[in-house]
Amino acid sequence: MPTAAHFIYIPGILILGVVIGWILGSRAAADAYAAQLRRQSPANREPPRKNVG
Repeated sequence: MPTAAHFIYIPGILILGVVIGWILGSRAAADAYAAQLRRQSPANREPPRKNVG
């Protein structure tokens, strides 16, 4: 039979895991967004084409 400590310890560890995952996930998302902006920077784009006609 689990003791009363398990009712505090197990949810605490689960919440800690969610918090750590949230932090690491937000950092990864920010890095991916920054990489996407670098790929789409004006220096890497083609110059605009002139319409002839």
